Amino acid sequence: MDTLRFLDILGFVVGLIYLILEYRASIWLWVASFIMPAVDMFLYYKAGLYADFGMAVYYCLAAIYGFIAWKFSRDSGSADSGGSAGGRPVTHFRRSAILPALAAALLLWLGIWWILVTFTNSTVPIADAFTTALSIVALWALAQKYAEQWLLWLVVDIVCCILYVSKGIPFKAAIYGIYTVIAVFGYRKWLKMIA
Repeated sequence: MDTLRFLDILGFVVGLIYLILEYRASIWLWVASFIMPAVDMFLYYKAGLYADFGMAVYYCLAAIYGFIAWKFSRDSGSADSGGSAGGRPVTHFRRSAILPALAAALLLWLGIWWILVTFTNSTVPIADAFTTALSIVALWALAQKYAEQWLLWLVVDIVCCILYVSKGIPFKAAIYGIYTVIAVFGYRKWLKMIA
């Protein structure tokens, strides 16, 4: 088995674990959220998905932030359904954060696209930059425990599924196909968790 295929399969397995933990709103999703992008860095670099490679670095750092945000939040009285500590409750995306989040996603998309076109040999700079930019915002929304983070991930998942099929990494495409379906159910579940 070649390295690309092995990393693709390993990322798929860790991705399934992550997905289960995120669906349950378990704080332990952040551990899987650190391991998965560490594996993905090698996969994306080898596949020539440079923005996704950079995103994987961001995911590792964001996993640390997310764990701290959930573990040590000042909001109290809300244990997650995974049975572990996590003081931050699930809430709706604050209206005051919507425009700044959209502006950040757009600016990130343009900036990442420019970097890919200028400094790499990326064959898919628009899609790679788009999924990376929206993922940055979606991961921030996950760390805030906004239910609507699932809607952002839904868009990312659909685009990534198509992108990864075109790049010849089918297991990664499959996990994003599963993410697409789970995003719908996860959003519905998290809405029910809002007090």
